[in-house]
Amino acid sequence: MKKTFRDAYGVLQRHAQTLREQDEPHIDDLLSIVTESVTAYKVCQERIAAVEQALEKALGTVGESAGAAQPDQSVRAASRTEPAATPARAGWDTEEDGDLPF
Repeated sequence: MKKTFRDAYGVLQRHAQTLREQDEPHIDDLLSIVTESVTAYKVCQERIAAVEQALEKALGTVGESAGAAQPDQSVRAASRTEPAATPARAGWDTEEDGDLPF
């Protein structure tokens, strides 16, 4: 059974929370936590790579069909005046606990 990104990411979050809440490591559980986490991490990495590849393919196709056309003035003006989104501006958790915005 292939896990989804969401399932695998949930495993990583649960294990991270378990490890954070421990005053001292529970050695008996550590091997299973690490094994499950590595498996979940690999699923997440594979899904991210697949999405990146699909986006590159889709955006490459869009770029090729547009040719060397210049963006219109409003797009260029907006790109100069709009500041880049920062985690705080985008509503992301900026705590140092490593949580991602999804």
